[in-house]
Amino acid sequence: MEKSNESGPDPAAVETQSSSSTKSKSVLDRLNARISAIRFLETRGIERVAESDRHDVNAADYMQMTLLWFSTNITANNIALGMLGPISYGLSFVDAALCATFGSLLGAAGAAYMGTWGPVSGNRTMVIARYFMGYWPSKVCALLNIVIMLGYGMIDCLVGGQILSAVAGGNMSVVVGTIIVAIITWVVVVFGMSLFHIYERWAWIPQMFALLVLVGCAGPKFDTLISSTGDSRTVTGNRLSFFSLCLSGAVAWAPAGADYYVYYPPSTKKWKTFIMTFLGIGLALVFATLLGVGLASGTFTNPDWAAANEVSSGALIFQGYNGLGGFGKFLCVLVSLGPIANNIPGTYSASLGFQVLGRYGARVPRWFWSCVSVVIYTACALGGRDHLFEIFENFLALMGYWVTIFLTIAVEEHLLFRRRGRGFDWTAWSDPGKLPLGLAAFSAFVIGWIGSIMCMYQIYYVGPIAKLVSDEGADLGIWVGCSWAMLVFPPLRWLELKQFGR
Repeated sequence: MEKSNESGPDPAAVETQSSSSTKSKSVLDRLNARISAIRFLETRGIERVAESDRHDVNAADYMQMTLLWFSTNITANNIALGMLGPISYGLSFVDAALCATFGSLLGAAGAAYMGTWGPVSGNRTMVIARYFMGYWPSKVCALLNIVIMLGYGMIDCLVGGQILSAVAGGNMSVVVGTIIVAIITWVVVVFGMSLFHIYERWAWIPQMFALLVLVGCAGPKFDTLISSTGDSRTVTGNRLSFFSLCLSGAVAWAPAGADYYVYYPPSTKKWKTFIMTFLGIGLALVFATLLGVGLASGTFTNPDWAAANEVSSGALIFQGYNGLGGFGKFLCVLVSLGPIANNIPGTYSASLGFQVLGRYGARVPRWFWSCVSVVIYTACALGGRDHLFEIFENFLALMGYWVTIFLTIAVEEHLLFRRRGRGFDWTAWSDPGKLPLGLAAFSAFVIGWIGSIMCMYQIYYVGPIAKLVSDEGADLGIWVGCSWAMLVFPPLRWLELKQFGR
């Protein structure tokens, strides 16, 4: 054994290092205190909101739920999502419209379900995930949720930038338009919940006005008679793939559904929360995606629209206002700013996700993580500005796999193991010893992912089962992944409870 150094370190060096560390810490503390003191800025992160800190609920608060989600989703990025039906999947107007409608509604139901947990728990969605997935496995969900929200941020900035560039007639690049959308998002999201709710309460009005005018102007040029291309197996596969994609676009909000309701009291009615959230997400997505389907259908018979689509989805939206002159440009600018309302809640939830990942992340204030999030997805948007449709097709579908598997596990844990007797101790949100181990949930999650991979149909990989549906394949990832997780979770969870009791 080596002899210790009895003389020890130089006291002067230790004092200097300690003084430097204290000075550095005090500077950061003072900076955070100064920023946190800004009026209307929300300082709370992932900490549970105590019942004493919540406000009373009334009819206006329930309406706010619908308006929040309606503003969030009545946006140009979801119009671009609807365009994929006829353009990328070769579906007829009717086929694409039906898939968009029912896929959006089904996904909205999943997001609405998770939203109901916000008032009753006072916890953020990825904190609530600890009660379903276990303390440590839930961090995987938090990481994946960050990817979803930053991915949406990238798409939102890119769509908004494309439209602004199209309105400017090439005098403004997509890069500049993307940065404008990102900056406005950053200003709102840094302040947090108070400014966020105010913005979302009114953001839908100019969007709805602009899009209704777009329907009136471009609607006569929609081609509702186009047919689906391919043999019966190919058409069936494309229907299922586009349906799953629209479902993914809506259900992607599930991992953030409860984040915006934590200041509502436990007395908030669950059924009202579900219905108002469902209506906000469902109605907005159905309207936006159907408008996208219509614009895409017009590219098959209108050469000007086809040429605009070759430039970007934003240029196609702008072309829909053709004939309105300066008023059309003004309305298109309004549409270009719409994705900001979609971007704000996603960025807010991503910043919370960084805090859920670990204690070091939780020590960093939420406003800082908001800044980091904006920088990340703005850089990604600038890098992927020429590949919007490819990003949509691959990113949304892949994220839909894990979200639906997570929802399946959450519903089964709730209905089979928590409905009677064993409730939820929401005050134990940060105590790993009182939360499930998550062995059953993590195993079911992985098994579900294996099923999704074997049945996925994407550009970069086609699973062996997906190839059996048609010559061009079909995306079965969501359905097989959910079914596998649904089957294996209950017996594994029963064994986990029997062995460990939590």
